[in-house]
Amino acid sequence: MHLSLSALIIRFLMGGSAVLACTLVARKLGEKAGGIFAAFPAVYLAALLTIGLDFHGGELITHSIIISKGAIFGMAINILVAIIAGYLLPKIGWKRGIIHSMACWFVVSIVVVFITSH
Repeated sequence: MHLSLSALIIRFLMGGSAVLACTLVARKLGEKAGGIFAAFPAVYLAALLTIGLDFHGGELITHSIIISKGAIFGMAINILVAIIAGYLLPKIGWKRGIIHSMACWFVVSIVVVFITSH
């Protein structure tokens, strides 16, 4: 799939802005609010907003559907990883907890990609 430079720049700016906004919300309103804002689907929305720069007509609709289906699986995996992290971090510490949580995310993501692509 070909992505234009402008689409990549928009995605980069939106993702970075979402992380910055989550940090500011967490500092002003507390960690719980920051966590809620951290679930903002910036990458998904940026992808939907920018595919119109690279695709048109039926191709645009097809790519929008593919991205949306992938986002559903990705968000479900994120919920699972948040639950795992919420359990692991207090038990084994934040450094090891994050590493284990990310490893779980990676394994589950690879399994889901494999299962859904066959």
